Amino acid sequence: MQTGRDRQHFLPINPVTKRLAERPAPRMTAIAAAMMLVSLVAVVLLAKAFSPFIQGGVVAIGAPAALVGVVVAAIVLMPEAATALRAAREDRLQTSINLALGSAVATIGLTIPTVSLVAWWTGTQLELGVSAGGAMLLGLSFIMAMITYGSGRATLLSGIVHLILLAVWLFLIVSP
Repeated sequence: MQTGRDRQHFLPINPVTKRLAERPAPRMTAIAAAMMLVSLVAVVLLAKAFSPFIQGGVVAIGAPAALVGVVVAAIVLMPEAATALRAAREDRLQTSINLALGSAVATIGLTIPTVSLVAWWTGTQLELGVSAGGAMLLGLSFIMAMITYGSGRATLLSGIVHLILLAVWLFLIVSP
């Protein structure tokens, strides 16, 4: 959808001219890709370095151990989340939702297969730890994402529904 029928909805708009932004030069694209890899490594190392402190904090407040994963995921997704918030403040809802959902889906889409492959290769049993209620909430989130992406335009209402689903999920993590 993003490269075909509804392509114009997913292209960035130049804030000065209010027209579609020009495609970046190949050199700029290569620099951006390299910087993205450097940033990704830095964020992952930061999350790994903070993990023991996060585990200690979660134990100290008596929260469930699953909260550690949520906090680490939040650290890893923080750069994209900040960019998505900036786009939302600039009234670029489609860009905002693309960044937020795209980042999360890409992270999940890459992480779960990678972890599954490593578990298979090492002979380790893999448990995703998704309860029946969590699976229902995950299904609702996927349906909402399909509605948001399928319509071709993000709206304030779809963003609010996504935030409500996130809030419910976080609540259920802390208070099962």
